Amino acid sequence: MRREGRPVFLNVLQIRLPIPGIVSFGHRISGVLLFLAIPLSIYLLDRSLHDPQGFSDVKALTGSILFLPVLLALLWSLSHHLLAGIRFLFIDIDLGVDKPTARKTAWGVLGGGVVLALILLGVWL
Repeated sequence: MRREGRPVFLNVLQIRLPIPGIVSFGHRISGVLLFLAIPLSIYLLDRSLHDPQGFSDVKALTGSILFLPVLLALLWSLSHHLLAGIRFLFIDIDLGVDKPTARKTAWGVLGGGVVLALILLGVWL
């Protein structure tokens, strides 16, 4: 039996999440990206420790322009996941739960994650 007034079809593209919801979604996405990066990281570490030629190969690969988007995505994932995780820890102890503070800290995580990723990218290059 169908209740009147309930949507039959939800268009996911029309749903607007609040900023804290976007940060929560980004936290999950960044965690998945970090998890998926583990095999690549292990391979690059193994290759770089194998012999001097392997180290040179890894250095050339990670210094190439083709690796830059991968590096930027990993740095964003790391910084966003770290900042959002700290935010969620504060929320767990009931700090920043009220709506205005939650919005401000969510904007801080979104902006801070990008800024921190760009700073780390600058240190890398």
